[in-house]
Amino acid sequence: MGEGLTGFGPIAEAYDRWYETPEGKDIFNAELKCLRSLRGQGHGQWLEVGVGTGRFARSLGIAKGIDPSPRMLEIAASRGIGTYEGSAENLPFLESSFDGVLMALTLCFVANAEQALKECRRVLRPDGRFLLGTVPADSPWGREYIEKASKNHPVYALAHFRTAAKTVELAQNAGFALILAASTIFWKPGEEPRPQPRVEKGIVSEAGFVGLLFEKSSRKSSSGNDSEGEVGHPNQWF
Repeated sequence: MGEGLTGFGPIAEAYDRWYETPEGKDIFNAELKCLRSLRGQGHGQWLEVGVGTGRFARSLGIAKGIDPSPRMLEIAASRGIGTYEGSAENLPFLESSFDGVLMALTLCFVANAEQALKECRRVLRPDGRFLLGTVPADSPWGREYIEKASKNHPVYALAHFRTAAKTVELAQNAGFALILAASTIFWKPGEEPRPQPRVEKGIVSEAGFVGLLFEKSSRKSSSGNDSEGEVGHPNQWF
């Protein structure tokens, strides 16, 4: 299990309460709107990897979630999510089990991002979708969180932030092709957000949150596994 995700156990309640603060609500609403714009109506059975306390899963209608923190899973279960204890790098599901996989604000906390992405691909059906949400390292919010991490913040010190370009590269190496992207959080830390969060298509520079929708690609992943679909080039999204 990754140290980052398992380290959330002692702060599960405090982490969840942050979403009830004015800042937490504004950020969550923007991130949710961004992810919802990419997922659309969805179809079939979805899994959230790194489900945490279940806020994204419940809001997006995702019935199942996995996380290594028992306390986080207790809170997620209280929100009606079917929970599983385990790591992103070793998902306890058969190949081709799900129509969609969500990983929201999780990849930066897993110990082995490459293996976690390959596992997400493995459990997806051939026509499945992988929806990933991330805070880019080179955005104002990414820089703010990296600064907090340097001061041993209880959450951000556990994270490894990446640029959107690096995240896309990792996903493509795992056998995914980017098909859609969207960006949000255009206010900077300390600024007042707008009443209605703005979501723009594509990967927008300086956006504090980026949503990436992938499908299985037709080329081989770095592990040598074949996959389906067409390969997208990451440069078209920047």
